Amino acid sequence: MGPTASGKTALAVQLAQALNGEIISVDSALVFKGMDIGTAKPTLEERGDIPHHLIDILDASESFSTGQFRTQSLALMADITQRGKLPILVGGTMLYFNALTQGLAELPPASPEIRARLDIELERDGKLALHNRLAQIDPQAANRIHPNDPQRVQRALEVFELTGKAMSDFFADNGQSLPYNIHKFVIAPQDRKILHEIIALRFHKMLEQGFLAEVEKLVLRGNLNDKMPAIRAVGYREAWSYFQGEYDLQTMTEKAIIATRQLAKRQFTWLRRETDAHTLITGETDLLAQVLKRVNMLR
Repeated sequence: MGPTASGKTALAVQLAQALNGEIISVDSALVFKGMDIGTAKPTLEERGDIPHHLIDILDASESFSTGQFRTQSLALMADITQRGKLPILVGGTMLYFNALTQGLAELPPASPEIRARLDIELERDGKLALHNRLAQIDPQAANRIHPNDPQRVQRALEVFELTGKAMSDFFADNGQSLPYNIHKFVIAPQDRKILHEIIALRFHKMLEQGFLAEVEKLVLRGNLNDKMPAIRAVGYREAWSYFQGEYDLQTMTEKAIIATRQLAKRQFTWLRRETDAHTLITGETDLLAQVLKRVNMLR
């Protein structure tokens, strides 16, 4: 686990090579086809001949729920284990990690009518107004969900309207556990300023690699919009606004870098709760040795 741009992918590939493993992506954006540059999707070369799962499995017009991630990951883990290999989960979508290890509550299905009304209220009143409303009915969820994540805020409000019960109450005790011994590792830079610099450099590199051309292809399809999960991904939503004429290139670049840094901040908030994880420092030369030593100690 780790924040964006912390070096998770390279370390995971090395670990898979050392331990006869296969990688399961824990990333809500890597599931989409045609979104390679802006998601920093590992190239075939970077994958080092290691099988990677849950990458390029959906069209950008589709969605991938946390429940779907958990179901597919469990099936993959069982298959990988049965073949005598080691499942290695790597990514930065902390909600997915949490759902996998803690289980999922049985929530009511979505209501198109309530969703449509909440979309109108979001446009009219703004993200903060909806988040403030959530804080009144479900402080625990409001503390967990950032105001810049209106999709999840709306879902929590929707659950309350449908059931009269706070979403947090559904997660109190679901009794779901994993039939595996889990070794958790968090990789991150020691100084968050370093990560901020890496994020800025990486986004400029993405622009050089053709990120805007990638987004333009999505825009020209004509069947996508900025309410869809794929287009809401960090970097893509800012580039989408650029093509809609809302930002100039410089403003788009600044907003995309800021949004990515805010994502990293939210990831750090999640990661602080992983008190049973072993911490690794981005950039250290013996990271693989540290992981292997720790895994062997815990076996």
